[in-house]
Amino acid sequence: MLRVTKLTDYATVVLTVLAARPGEVLSAADLAEQSGLEPPTVSKLLKPLAQAGLVEGLRGVHGGYRLARDADRISLIEIVEAMEGPLAMTECSQHDSQCGIAHQCGVRSNWRLINDVVGDALRRVSLAQMLQPAATFSDEHGKRSIAVHVATR
Repeated sequence: MLRVTKLTDYATVVLTVLAARPGEVLSAADLAEQSGLEPPTVSKLLKPLAQAGLVEGLRGVHGGYRLARDADRISLIEIVEAMEGPLAMTECSQHDSQCGIAHQCGVRSNWRLINDVVGDALRRVSLAQMLQPAATFSDEHGKRSIAVHVATR
């Protein structure tokens, strides 16, 4: 199964709370209450988000956190990479792969292509878009999907 970690999911939730209140400064306790998360979890999320330049912390009596830039200028890839490091679907899809069979592997280039496609899709979705309901479509089998246009190389 391929999925982001709970912390990445929660980071997106916290960031959407901030995105829904542009320019407002919210305390970690306010963010916890409005996101439905525990305060220690929110505090744990804010550090890597600040290090990645996605939020900025303000000290003082009215201190707290706000987005470091507009929500439409923050992409999902930035959130994922802030929480999990560089996107790598497989060991060999990383540019500095430590895979012992990379020199004879017949699928490495395909995994790298898939990694790039996923990365490009995450780059095209902004935090601002995450505030909106997803435009979903159903295929001929009734499976729901989101329309993402991926340009092939």
